[in-house]
Amino acid sequence: QAIQAINGYTNMTAEEFTNMIFQKIDVNNDGELTLEEFTNGVERDEDLMELITKSFDLSNVLKVIQNG
Repeated sequence: QAIQAINGYTNMTAEEFTNMIFQKIDVNNDGELTLEEFTNGVERDEDLMELITKSFDLSNVLKVIQNG
């Protein structure tokens, strides 16, 4: 949540974000994601890849830390 807030991607709660990921890539619908499911799912979905990349971009966090 903190990384999303710093990056300005707060249009989704952490729970909504997690639910969206599971809906898109939990292929066997067991309510759990293996690393393989997550990796394959993100690689297949360009929109999800972009969202995750932006949501977890730490460059703005580093700027905040460097600037005090």
